[in-house]
Formats: sequence, structure tokens, C-alpha cells
Amino acid sequence: MSEPLILSGKDVSQSVYKSLLNRISILKDHNITPGLAVVLVGEDPASQVYVQSKTKKFKQLNLNTESFKLLDSTTEDELLNIIHDLNENDQFHGILVQLPLPRQIDTQQIIEAIDPEKDVDGFHPENAGLLSIGKPRFISCTPKGIMRILSHYNIDLKG
Repeated sequence: MSEPLILSGKDVSQSVYKSLLNRISILKDHNITPGLAVVLVGEDPASQVYVQSKTKKFKQLNLNTESFKLLDSTTEDELLNIIHDLNENDQFHGILVQLPLPRQIDTQQIIEAIDPEKDVDGFHPENAGLLSIGKPRFISCTPKGIMRILSHYNIDLKG
């Protein structure tokens, strides 16, 4: 019986970040610093850890990032106004609204309010449609991460 293969997401992520350094350098040579706006509504502990992780990595890569932490009582209109401002802000190339959202906020309404060209989660209907026809603009991070891990270890899924 062969030894089980241990798939290390940490090894893969280090490889991915290393490969990004050249791309980031090229963008910065053209006076472009990639920017990510992260919006967190409420106090969900898992969401807070996820947002901190993203913000920390962006800062380590010397990229532009800002977290917008809102109270659990934030209204849908307040959140839509923030998203509108972020859509118009050229400092941010990507917007990530951390899910889940509180009950008083219609998640689909929020997803549809994000500029599809800034929707890094790939949840906007336009991005979901592009993905469904094999021409993705953005791919949701969890499935993309899984596929990257499998690719890194040359694991073929055919069959």
C-alpha cells in the first residue's frame, strides 16, 4: 500500500504568491498598485479572521487595501452607498463584500450592486454567466484554490 499524498495548501500558496511578485512589479512599473476594498458587516468571528488574512497578505505584498468594518445594524441602503462609492473609487480594483450579511440586508441586491469588473468573488450575475460559458473574469476563491492545489500536485480529475 502506498503512502497517502498530503496536499499542502500552504506550500501552494507560497508558490502562488512568489509567482505574483513579477506581475505586481510590472503593474507598479506602470504606476498601478492593485487595490482591494474589503467590506465586513457585523462581528462574525470566522469572517473577521478571513478579512484579516486578506488584508495582511495585501500589506505584505505592498498592495493597497482597506477594510470597511460596519456594525451588524447597518442598513441595506448604507451598504449600497458604500459599494457605490467603492465602485467609483479608482484606488480599488477589487471589492470583496464578506458573506454572510445580516438578515436585514438582501445579499443578492448587494452582489448585483458591485461593479462586475471589481467583483473579485465572481458572484455578480455577469461574472457567474461568464464562468458558466467558460470565459471567467473572476473565479470564486475556494474552488479556484482547490483547483490550484490539485494542479500543483499534478492530480488529474478526468474520469
